[in-house]
Formats: sequence, structure tokens, C-alpha cells
Amino acid sequence: MLSLSIDGADALQARLDAFPAALAVELAAKAQALGEALADKVRNEKLSGQALNARSGALRDSIGAEVFSDGEDVTASVGSYGDVKYAAIQEYGGKTGAHEILPEKAKVLAFIAGGAMRFARRVEHPGSVIPERSYLRSSLDEMSDEILAALAATPTEAWEDA
Repeated sequence: MLSLSIDGADALQARLDAFPAALAVELAAKAQALGEALADKVRNEKLSGQALNARSGALRDSIGAEVFSDGEDVTASVGSYGDVKYAAIQEYGGKTGAHEILPEKAKVLAFIAGGAMRFARRVEHPGSVIPERSYLRSSLDEMSDEILAALAATPTEAWEDA
């Protein structure tokens, strides 16, 4: 009769039991680091001259990364967080409708047209066609290989740390 015993079976079982939780923690940390790296790329490259030039910096300042983890699922999101109304139209392009421009802090609008200073109580804007200037999707596309490689390495790293 053959008898077989495995040394360390209890330790192996404990390590296997702990692996899902260790992997979830490692994935959440990796997602946070990758999300921040992507947000930094958007802010420091795309919104600092590559795709758009900063005027007020409001769009650049609104870019952030959020990570949600419930123990089973990890989701990272990078986007414009705040009240930047033109964020989507700059990313995807689009059309604005005709609208009236009225002064908010003065009685009249002041602007330069035809080389001369002009004043008006209101201006009828005919609308605009805004071209696509992707800053989010293009950054994700550029970092996709790095992101996939980092996520693919995570189970091995979690196993080694467990």
C-alpha cells in the first residue's frame, strides 16, 4: 500500500485562502497608481499644450482619478471632476447653438473687432463648430500598453507578497 503525505499543506491552503483578498488589495493600489499616472499625463501633457493650451487652467485643474473597490471589483476612473461645462465638447467635439451674450458684471460688453475697441449691450453669437481635441481618450490610448502590463503583473506580485 502506498501512503502519501504533503508537508506544508496547511500553509499552502492558508496562502490560497488569503490570495483573493491580497489580490484585491494589490489591484486597488495598482489602479490608484495607474489612475494618478494617467491623470498626470492628461494634466501635464495634453492640457498643457499637446491637445489644448491652458487659458484659465480650470479644465486642467478639474482632472482627477477615482478608484472604487468593494472587495471583489476594482474600478478606476479618470476624468473632469467639477463644473467645467466645456470639458466634454473639447474631448468629443460638437456644435454650440446660436445664443445671446449679455454682460454679467458691467452694463456693456467690451471687445476688439476689426482692430477697434467695440462696446455693445448684447451680442448675437451665431454658434460654433468645435473640433474634437481628445485629451482623455488619447492619453488612455497612449498608456494602454503600460496599464495592461502593470495589471497583468499584479497577480504574480500579489502571490509573492501573500
